[in-house]
Amino acid sequence: MGQVLIAAEQHGRQLAEARQKFFDHGDRPAGLVDPLVLRSWERCRRFGLSEGYGDVGRDSLDRATLHTEQERNHQLLRQSRPIMEQLYEQIRESGSMVILADQNGLILESIGDADFVSRADRVALMAGASWDENLRGTNAIGTTLAEEAPTAILGSEHFLEHNGFLTCCASPIFGADGRLIGVLDISSDYRNHQRHTLGLVRLSSHLVEKRLFEAQHSRDILVCFHSRVDYLGSPGEGMAAVSPDGQVLAINRAGLELLGIRRVDAVKRDFSMVFETTLASVIDRTRRDPQAICEVAAGRDRVFYLRLRGQAPVPRAIGRTYDDLPTAAPSRREAARTPTLTLDTLNTGDAQLQAAIDRSRRVLGRDIPILIQGESGAGKEIFAKAFHNSGPRRDGPFVALNCAAIPENLIESELFGYQGGAFTGARKEGAPGKIQQAHGGTLFLDEIGDMPLHLQARLLRVLQERSITPLGSCKSIQVDISLLCATHRRLREEVARGSFREDLYYRLNGLCVTLPALRERGDIRRLAQQLADLEAAQRPPVAFSERAMAAIENYSWPGNIRQLNNVIRVAIALLDEGESLITESHLPEELFDLPPMSAAAAPGMPAGDAWPAASQPAAAAPLTGVSLDEIGRQAALRALDAAGGNVSAAARQLGISRNTLYRKLGRL
Repeated sequence: MGQVLIAAEQHGRQLAEARQKFFDHGDRPAGLVDPLVLRSWERCRRFGLSEGYGDVGRDSLDRATLHTEQERNHQLLRQSRPIMEQLYEQIRESGSMVILADQNGLILESIGDADFVSRADRVALMAGASWDENLRGTNAIGTTLAEEAPTAILGSEHFLEHNGFLTCCASPIFGADGRLIGVLDISSDYRNHQRHTLGLVRLSSHLVEKRLFEAQHSRDILVCFHSRVDYLGSPGEGMAAVSPDGQVLAINRAGLELLGIRRVDAVKRDFSMVFETTLASVIDRTRRDPQAICEVAAGRDRVFYLRLRGQAPVPRAIGRTYDDLPTAAPSRREAARTPTLTLDTLNTGDAQLQAAIDRSRRVLGRDIPILIQGESGAGKEIFAKAFHNSGPRRDGPFVALNCAAIPENLIESELFGYQGGAFTGARKEGAPGKIQQAHGGTLFLDEIGDMPLHLQARLLRVLQERSITPLGSCKSIQVDISLLCATHRRLREEVARGSFREDLYYRLNGLCVTLPALRERGDIRRLAQQLADLEAAQRPPVAFSERAMAAIENYSWPGNIRQLNNVIRVAIALLDEGESLITESHLPEELFDLPPMSAAAAPGMPAGDAWPAASQPAAAAPLTGVSLDEIGRQAALRALDAAGGNVSAAARQLGISRNTLYRKLGRL
């Protein structure tokens, strides 16, 4: 660690010297500064910027204008938010923030640690501010847009001096048509830079691109492909959207790279011109098994593995043998989970969860609404899907809506649907709402506690009358739904505060089920392996080393199952080819941070490191016949207790590093 710090300091000095030569004399220190950064510095010079430019440009958009821009980028925001939340769980409490910007560098939304966000606000690194290069100089967001490539800008590589405290890693987001539409960024203090950050943000941007492609072509046949069968379902798989008559409508970046062709050579061409087979042939080979994988050629003696996905059944026009073709196969994760996800399969040995399952099973098939409570990420939607798949409505649709993830002015149209021309931007043919889509099946309203009051009244009327009236229409539509709701809020308290209708609360609270937080469960080991098996469904099975599993079992998991699942996904992505054992090196550093605790709760500490003599506070009582390790452990516990469980403060008090303190107390 010491050598790493020395090397970082040396690089910082060299960079400062190179920077000075560039700004004073125009020298191009090619060996010391990344060519990408040099190109950006030169662009900034041409823009007329100076390194000491003091105005941080608090020219952020007002709320109304920002809201307009967010509406303009609604699809980008909608598909990025879940990925941003997962990404933030990986870097929480590291003095960082996750940022989404549009194709002009305008920051649309961010999420981060409060202390760093307040520092970032001082340089206008916040929603509503543009970080285009011609305004902010060299920075990860603006430079990524200029280079159309992933970028890391560290410390004084920023063109403007006042941005030198930042380290930023960004990756471009390309839309389904190949246009650059945004940037995903992680920004933090330059002293907190982690080598894996750029890789993490690149992986996350690829996941956003995949979601965007799938959403844009949700009504088309999706052909997923890769030259390696175990990469099907991964963020790196190729995806082509194909019409029922076999015309390629779109193809993602990964697909173009795999095929080695230009977009213009693939789009609006027949499927057989891209792959050496017809779409009808692929459909015929997968007709009896929608999850089947086809092996096809694609020129230059290359072989690709294909799997069909999509929502649209193939029509008769393709051929008489395909009349009974079912909906194309789901994604790898959907295919692995959907057929087997029931209340029975959720039971992995935890007593609290088993009690919730038993209570829910008793009301299967009855017209009794269920309210699922639990912390964010505790698996409320998974539980709702399992309940749906276990009852008589299993063959009907399962439709979910997150009331907290959709802007307030869009929830009404999402929930109730609208008639054509009901509002500006509405599709001329109109659109059914989530309630209508759930007819004959189950409607799951997540974060129901965040639903606006005026919509609560409309929802109550729907539940009473079993009918809906779309926006702009006077015609009522009868609906038959089973309703499940979830929230992390305490709805009784919301009712008392007047933010949730009392009559709706009693209507929804037919059966209340509380899911335990992950840290309270006794089945983490089995659950982790189950999630790993699902994630690695198309590759050789993976296992955990005992140290890795111990870290997983002992971590507090503030993000619950969602965070655990994301950690496992990243760990599997980091495995080298042929590797099948997840070790500590594949897990994020925060899993080895100590949770706040009292001295009484701390376990014994393994022997190993000696304490600096000056760091040992006086003992409260004479310690005779006690080892130096035990003395050190007790000193650490007292310091930790005095600091209220704050590891950093305790380490400063003792005059040692956080890592040394971790070793003294043992990795919990």
